[in-house]
Amino acid sequence: MSDSVPRPGRATAVAPANIAFVKYWGAVDLERAIPRNPSISMTLSRCVSRTTVEAVPGPGDDEVFLAPSAVDGPAPAPDEFARRVRAHLGAIRRWAGVGPGELRFRVTTANSFPAAAGLASSASGFAALAVAAGAALGRRPDGAELSALARASGSGSAARSVLGGYVEWPAPGSAPDDPRAAQLAPAGHWDLRDVVAVVESGPKEVSSLAGHRLAPTSPHFARRLELLPDRLDRVRRAIRERDVELLGTTIEEEAVELHLVAMSSRPPVFYWAPGTLEALAAVRAMRRDGLAAWATMDAGANVHAIVPAADEPAVAERLAGVAAVRRVIRDGVGTGPYLEDEPAQSGPDAAAGAGGAGIGPRRAGGSAR
Repeated sequence: MSDSVPRPGRATAVAPANIAFVKYWGAVDLERAIPRNPSISMTLSRCVSRTTVEAVPGPGDDEVFLAPSAVDGPAPAPDEFARRVRAHLGAIRRWAGVGPGELRFRVTTANSFPAAAGLASSASGFAALAVAAGAALGRRPDGAELSALARASGSGSAARSVLGGYVEWPAPGSAPDDPRAAQLAPAGHWDLRDVVAVVESGPKEVSSLAGHRLAPTSPHFARRLELLPDRLDRVRRAIRERDVELLGTTIEEEAVELHLVAMSSRPPVFYWAPGTLEALAAVRAMRRDGLAAWATMDAGANVHAIVPAADEPAVAERLAGVAAVRRVIRDGVGTGPYLEDEPAQSGPDAAAGAGGAGIGPRRAGGSAR
């Protein structure tokens, strides 16, 4: 190993998912995750990925394990997921100046929420991988550099999950060929909650990557791009002024239009399920009853109700009563990724107890709703 390579170590990072208010949909360069339009999101606190990375001196293949529960323990990751992780680790090595054969990585990761179900598990997973791998190499990139490093995974939404609060990606003035995220407002600026009605918990039939590729085939894709500058301005203003009605009306408009583009792609992509419509109807009914609840969806069937803190308990109770809703996740704005003080072991002998459902951030000022 050359003198320029940091001393190998081990680190565990916890990184959150995010919910996009204005969506990233369609790319100039999908392999490099260079988007066609800016997006704005709220970083969450409870839906997280926990990833341990160990840098092992010497040549060899990177090892990737999933820790789905404390009962099952870590197991080798599925081939396609492992391929994406190894590709990202290669990008991290190049960023750190690590030459071929100088070191390999051992990775163990787990989610606190369903993966590949349209809940931004790739965002949290690759953000956690970037933070943990950087720390295992003794590197602590700043937020802008970390967003670029997370984006190297091919997950554009991961570029937002490395920052807390309310985030825009690409940030105004960001280089077109190296788009980086910036925080619009910290988590403490506005205590919004995200109540998720889970109507489908399994992997979706069409991945987000496939949806991105098909997006330009929709006759509505170009029109959406024309409308987005005004929509982005409205969301920025809503966040700045803490105007929940302005935010709510705008994000519902944006979510429906995103799925209109997906459904009118060629071939069409249907992310919605019958339960999606039931949950959307429930959110509209709550508003008629005086609750400040507004719906959005990422590329999946599940519905996110964005609400002020005061209305969260009532909205969660109402959504739990919808027949098609299998589970309700109560989350809220969070402060972003962090490194654990005492990393768990990685690899096949790891104790998986920290990896199951229900884990929450442990950081000063954070929230584990």
